Amino acid sequence: MKIIAVERNYAPYKKELTNGTINKNPIIFMKPDSAILKNGNPFFIPNFSKEIYYEAELVVRICRLGKTIGSQFAYRYYDAVTVGIDFTARDLQNRFQKEGLPWELSKGFDSSAAIGTFVPVENYTDIQNLNFHLDIDNSTVQQNCAANMLYTIDNIIEYVSQFYTLKMGDLLFTGTPIGIGPVSIGEHLQGYIEDEKLLDFYIR
Repeated sequence: MKIIAVERNYAPYKKELTNGTINKNPIIFMKPDSAILKNGNPFFIPNFSKEIYYEAELVVRICRLGKTIGSQFAYRYYDAVTVGIDFTARDLQNRFQKEGLPWELSKGFDSSAAIGTFVPVENYTDIQNLNFHLDIDNSTVQQNCAANMLYTIDNIIEYVSQFYTLKMGDLLFTGTPIGIGPVSIGEHLQGYIEDEKLLDFYIR
């Protein structure tokens, strides 16, 4: 399986980062399967970074093989949704970008893709209108609605499937809203879709 992720998919987030512009197409990056962190396991801050940031987002699970998928058919290719955290070594990312180097190491390290419990999409009337939020130590730090995405889930699938064959079990991280920030040892992260808690783990 592979993890496909979208950068800057909410307009205010672009301003928060203070770099780049809104592109015609989604900005895509990848994470390896070793990045998956699940089942409520703790996230251990790695030794190579002093600035690990959380980025909460909706994650959809691909359920069938597909290539060059039209957006009008994209809904057939995912069956479940959850909340995930795209962990980023921000200090490494800033250095790599400043030097004009690829920044995969800052995004794709082990356990950098936390995922919660998946919920069948049929449980919701419209997943492109879902509200989600992230709490740290019982205080909400990020919240938004999927309706505010610059590129919808179906649009993203149409775009990425031009380049990658989607396979059963692949995950699509759909982008994070404003509110990103650093994590510290001992913090308790909980992610929700609507009022249902799907993600729950600690920083170690």
